[in-house]
Amino acid sequence: MRTLFLQAPSYEGFDGGAGARYQAKREIRSYWYPTWLAQLAALVPESKLIDAPSHGLKLAEVVKQAEGFDLAVLYSSSPSFASDVKAAEALKAANSKLKVALVGANVAVDPRGSLRKAASVDYVTGKEFDFSIKELAEGRAPADIAGLYYRDAGGNICHTGERPLIDNMDELPFVTPIYQRDLAVENYFIGYLRHPYMSLYTGRGCKSRCTFCLWPQTVGGHHYRTRSVEHVVEEIAWAKRAFPQVKEFFFDDDTFTDDAPRAEAIARELGKLGVTWSCNAKANVRRETLKVLRDNGLRLLLVGYESGNQQILHNIKKGMRIDVARRFTKDCHDLGITIHGTFIMGLPGETRETIQETINFAREINPHTIQVSIAAPYPGTFLYKQAVDNGWLIAETAGLVDAHGVQIAPLNYPHLGHTEIFHSVEEFYRRFYFRAPKIASIVCEMLQSREMLKRRLHEAVEFFAFLREHRHAQ
Repeated sequence: MRTLFLQAPSYEGFDGGAGARYQAKREIRSYWYPTWLAQLAALVPESKLIDAPSHGLKLAEVVKQAEGFDLAVLYSSSPSFASDVKAAEALKAANSKLKVALVGANVAVDPRGSLRKAASVDYVTGKEFDFSIKELAEGRAPADIAGLYYRDAGGNICHTGERPLIDNMDELPFVTPIYQRDLAVENYFIGYLRHPYMSLYTGRGCKSRCTFCLWPQTVGGHHYRTRSVEHVVEEIAWAKRAFPQVKEFFFDDDTFTDDAPRAEAIARELGKLGVTWSCNAKANVRRETLKVLRDNGLRLLLVGYESGNQQILHNIKKGMRIDVARRFTKDCHDLGITIHGTFIMGLPGETRETIQETINFAREINPHTIQVSIAAPYPGTFLYKQAVDNGWLIAETAGLVDAHGVQIAPLNYPHLGHTEIFHSVEEFYRRFYFRAPKIASIVCEMLQSREMLKRRLHEAVEFFAFLREHRHAQ
């Protein structure tokens, strides 16, 4: 079957791509690569990948480009589900013979419900969907494809059984040739990464049990399954030749540093290639490992601190101690490793006092940049179940974003209202960034590079617009 892989249009400036961990319109415009869809496209010969949001494509343009396809596979999320169904309807209106499949955590959690809500959708997949889609594109009968949900001739929803998670990750082909074939890499921006950047996975799954984290609880599992060192390095070497303009590679594994010996082995090979790279990390990496990574091209770590309150970290099963995070952060500062720290407001146990504690903690450890999100109870996570069981979830916030795609505060505690949680984000940003030392460090960064000067000024305009809009929202 001639197959189209599509990240459909949704909200203006919405980072909902099949690589974004949490789908929302950001403080500054940012786009992650549609890595999950690119992985599918790499498995299906003569397919095509369209990432509409990052390339500014409207639905009418997508429908026109979709002519002649037999199968369309759309990546869907909780915030984008309604617009994804709308896209499926438009595609089928233009091509009545087209079959449509939805993949992603949202439909994996509620596959039958997703099919009931979307008459235009023919198939949805369960957890890990790579080879289910490959076999569907090969024209196999749906009943013979594990991990698939579909309607039979009588309209009944059928399930073919669970598909085992992929054990040998080297079975998956490189995604970067699909990036080269179908995407404009210059269209992908992340504020804390050099531009243009490129992201990919070296493994799936995460042994941590964080109650809010989407992918390990829905599609990836809690066993970290990795590609071999040789497989990863071979792809980076290929990508370095194919994309000489790329200034940084980002490994988007849930926690790349969980397997420290493997991380060090990859780093040493990357050092030979002379590439700059960054990755996700937990705030517990030993100084010795950090030094090996830094000496071999590591520039930045994306670190999920989440909260500065130890009890909240216990509540969300983060498995992190504040004192260890402090020591780790000091080690990174000493070694010259940049940190982008992420924090979440409104997690279980949050109070007015813990909000201030977390803001003060962030100011104390002083990562170079931060991202402040609102606790998002995605269906399929323990946090979602907790919210439903305790009556914390506001019914009308099921999509997790507002009419413009901006993240809302869906949790309402007896002692702390959702509006207060929502506005704590603005306070957090202001108190962190509007400090003389922080302003001076950013200005210094801008003065060292004309390109960075232009970029930061543009981002500042977007950031202040975000703060203004945020103040009057929810």
